[in-house]
Amino acid sequence: MRLIRAKDYQDVSRKAANIIASVIQLKPDCVLGLATGSSPVGTYKELIAKYESGELDFSQVKTVNLDEYVGLPKDHDQSYAYFMRTNLFDHVNIDQSGCNIPNGMNPDAEAECARYDAVIDAFGGADLQLLGLGPNGHIGFNEPADAFVKPTNKIALTKATIDANARFFASRDDVPKFAYTMGIGGIMKAKRVLLVVSGKGKAQAVKDCFFGPICPQAPGSILQLHPDFTLVADEDALSLVADQL
Repeated sequence: MRLIRAKDYQDVSRKAANIIASVIQLKPDCVLGLATGSSPVGTYKELIAKYESGELDFSQVKTVNLDEYVGLPKDHDQSYAYFMRTNLFDHVNIDQSGCNIPNGMNPDAEAECARYDAVIDAFGGADLQLLGLGPNGHIGFNEPADAFVKPTNKIALTKATIDANARFFASRDDVPKFAYTMGIGGIMKAKRVLLVVSGKGKAQAVKDCFFGPICPQAPGSILQLHPDFTLVADEDALSLVADQL
């Protein structure tokens, strides 16, 4: 694991965007694995700024997203397809036909998960997978469990995750209870993994996942085994492990 320490969320976002930008510049037709949620928003803003300044060309980039809520159409304002368009895709010159996101409206979970794994396999995994970290240590929607789930799967979201996502919906009852998520196997196929984390609310998850044992109860801990894993974390996120750095 390579640890890059940052001052705050803005610094995390800037450092992460620089890493992603270098991948695009070195390999213009790269495959980016992308994440949603609040953690990568700043990173996407930095990438948009780099595109607008002429530093980046997204025209040959392909993408695979981590997850999508089950039951939300792609035009729903809380779907992750909508999130990606409004936070990145609509602001750069990417060919959105090459942007891959699980289809939350496919009622056949087995078929949808198999289809998405085939997409990932056809790319040979992402060149770089961007991740956030849930308060309970989840990556994608791979929640704490008794075993690591390798393939793309339909997962029941935990109460903690539903509570965390409730702020994005009119009420907690409106939060989807299931999601399709790239499995641990798909994440680990990426040639590089970049995880961004900030805030004291994630400090325990950082400690459990990256400074503790590898176990499925802390899903992010599997990244300790990845050969090219970079953690970009701010001072608050690292506050519980300061004595180990």
